[in-house]
Amino acid sequence: MEDVAALAGVSGQTVSRVVNNRKNVDPETRDRVLRAMNMIGYRTNTAARALATGQFRAIGVINFNLRGYGESRVLESLAAAARPAGYHIDLMEVGVPTEEAVREAYGELAVQAVDGVVLIQAQLLDTPTLHLPTGIPVVIVAGDRHQRYAVVDTDQAAGARLATEHLLSLGHRTVWHLAGPQDSPSARQRLEAWHNTLKEAGSPVPPVSYGDWTADSGYEAGQRLAQEPDLTAVFTANDQMALGVMLALAEAGRSVPGDVSVVGFDDVDDSSCYQPPLTTVHQEFERVGEQCLASLLHQMSHGQDTTPPVSQILPRLVVRKSTAAPAK
Repeated sequence: MEDVAALAGVSGQTVSRVVNNRKNVDPETRDRVLRAMNMIGYRTNTAARALATGQFRAIGVINFNLRGYGESRVLESLAAAARPAGYHIDLMEVGVPTEEAVREAYGELAVQAVDGVVLIQAQLLDTPTLHLPTGIPVVIVAGDRHQRYAVVDTDQAAGARLATEHLLSLGHRTVWHLAGPQDSPSARQRLEAWHNTLKEAGSPVPPVSYGDWTADSGYEAGQRLAQEPDLTAVFTANDQMALGVMLALAEAGRSVPGDVSVVGFDDVDDSSCYQPPLTTVHQEFERVGEQCLASLLHQMSHGQDTTPPVSQILPRLVVRKSTAAPAK
């Protein structure tokens, strides 16, 4: 650090501020120090810094399914929020979601020296039996109904209500629903909100179909739904299943939205390119990652017991061309 300071023409304290990503360094000085670090080949001794500060600048993430769209987007947004704050991500994927596997993953992350842990889509924490060791801040994404830990999630019920109310407002007598897996807390919340919205509106509640989040399962369910003569509107629990439903409807000779309106959930990157472009509920995944990091940093500074148990982020409805008033 002394060599960097001499080359950059600054004090050692200024170099320390740059190394530790402090904000009280003007941009020109920061650039000069960074250039000097690159010229010399300076690298931070993370072990020494951890001993000095008590922080490892690492966040552990326990995830159950990297192939899931929501899970991967939350991980991406968390990494994007952590990087400018000076933290990196240590990922631990749990292949078989059992309580023992979660505890083992948590223990491995603790040994690897992390400052906090994020669990994504922790369905297991819907049961009261799993308790993680104390001492490391924890944030749960989509789980932990018992509110033992800080929770960050999209307001799933609000999103499902937006989708259902939109279809009812167009004049549809009722709305059918293709739900996600029955063991998914997010899918259950969307299903319950759909059901309650129909009941409150005095609309009939059709039987529920279930899928597994994939377009294939949406296609299979769509083949059955296409045979329902009274079907004019369907709310699917994610966009991939909506894609499958629309294909099945098209093959059955039922146009979208002329014969059947379709609404999805997530607003995946390709949903605006579906045929027709999909009306869907947009999840603010970037804000989920930012809020997870903010909650961890708050716990690190003020203690684990000071964080509000639940932080829900409101989604919004994106109206495109897959919904319209029912045919007369």
